[in-house]
Amino acid sequence: MIARIWHGCTSKDNAKAYEDLLKEEIFTGIADKNIPGYKGIRLLKREMENDIEYATIMFFETIDAVKKFMGDDYETAYVLPAAQKLLKSYDKKSNHYEVLHELNY
Repeated sequence: MIARIWHGCTSKDNAKAYEDLLKEEIFTGIADKNIPGYKGIRLLKREMENDIEYATIMFFETIDAVKKFMGDDYETAYVLPAAQKLLKSYDKKSNHYEVLHELNY
């Protein structure tokens, strides 16, 4: 299993609009593509003094599944223009980790 991790930061004023965009358009759009080997996504949120930081973790069966999703330049993050307008900063690249162990409660 591969975890694709990405971070973005927005103002507190834009946080709700960004969360809505992620949940209602971006995440559903990814799911609707029915990418072979795509196993889901998680959204994490961290409040900071002035901003809100988000992390997304996408799960894929293999790195080849990631490449089917993103193409040969699979490390480059694709951030929709609508999301870019709401974000103050974001990762230009996604990091990929092999999931070695998982414990569910």
